[in-house]
Amino acid sequence: MLQTPSGGAGSGTAARDSGLMSIGTVLNVLRDEFPEVTISKIRFLESEGLIEPQRTPSGYRKFSAADVERLGHVLRMQRDHYLPLKVIREHLDAMERGEAVPLPVVGRQRTADDVPAQPEGRTVARIGRAELLAAADIGEEELAEWEAYGLLAPLADGAYDAEAVTVASLVAELGRFGIEPRHLRVMKAAAEREAGLVDQVVAPLRRHRNPQTRAHAEARAKELADLTVKLHAALVQAALGVRLP
Repeated sequence: MLQTPSGGAGSGTAARDSGLMSIGTVLNVLRDEFPEVTISKIRFLESEGLIEPQRTPSGYRKFSAADVERLGHVLRMQRDHYLPLKVIREHLDAMERGEAVPLPVVGRQRTADDVPAQPEGRTVARIGRAELLAAADIGEEELAEWEAYGLLAPLADGAYDAEAVTVASLVAELGRFGIEPRHLRVMKAAAEREAGLVDQVVAPLRRHRNPQTRAHAEARAKELADLTVKLHAALVQAALGVRLP
């Protein structure tokens, strides 16, 4: 079970006093298990009806421990089982009604002993173009520009993988500070180089004939990806002389 932080000041103190948490506190709670979660992702899940946090008279979101627990379930089912949001919502709603429902099976499930039937093209959660536009609150022209700079790319069927929501939301947020898509090409290039480095490490495992070894390659790739993301964040903070909460 997710635990709320025991320390902190400001909004964290208010959250402890009221039993509710701000969205920033929730982000810190979730990041231990889900390092790539963002405020935009939490807001998107709310817009999709996965959670319903309370609102203060000023309109600020306040999350209960049950909200955070439900968020954890949603993120876990996306990460480990590649379930679409609609399926996740229906499953959790059924559980809250007290119904004994098995976990739906959509595509390949990620387990330690599982072997992907198609290692070169695994099934992932998808999001439609209209849904992506709504989630990032952007128009067709902006999305087309981002695609032109290689920041986003649709899959073969025209849909996008679930991570596109996070990318689009972050690009939009950076744009509000005057950072344009053309400025982000260097970040895209750096990300591709980092991904290539991870792939070099796990490629021999993925080519192995032993199914368990190939399954281990996926876990190792995720572990290395988490480490490279944390290192990248630390290097940027060190270069700027700042420290994020």
